[in-house]
Amino acid sequence: MKIVVDYDLCEANGVCVDLCEDVFVLSDDDELSIVAHEVTEARRAVLTEAARMCPRGALSLVETDPT
Repeated sequence: MKIVVDYDLCEANGVCVDLCEDVFVLSDDDELSIVAHEVTEARRAVLTEAARMCPRGALSLVETDPT
């Protein structure tokens, strides 16, 4: 599983950064970057919450092929 950002929707509000600053980073130009794409079991709950709390619905968790 990995986290994906729809940059067409993202307004760089920073809600995700506040919830999970070891995964999301906002640049000085207010551009969101993901520094850890893979969703580990330890991060799954907080990343699910970050996706749910995103004001624009720009975050999603997607299944990855295990092979």
